[in-house]
Amino acid sequence: MPIRPYLDGEFFDPELIDTMSHALADACMMLGLKDREDAAVRLLAMRIIKGARDGVHDRASLKAAAIEGLGPALKN
Repeated sequence: MPIRPYLDGEFFDPELIDTMSHALADACMMLGLKDREDAAVRLLAMRIIKGARDGVHDRASLKAAAIEGLGPALKN
């Protein structure tokens, strides 16, 4: 799932954007989210973007940052 629509003008290296997009797709797949307009997808994207801003640049860690604290019911 592309993360570009959620970047709001922020600049990241193209490779990192690709990694962030894959992390978002992984998180959405894990949670069963498919609609890009879903507020939960936007929340995941914002968490991934924050993680990247904070220096997290690997796919698994960005995905973990996105789903951290969502609650056990959402992670199953």
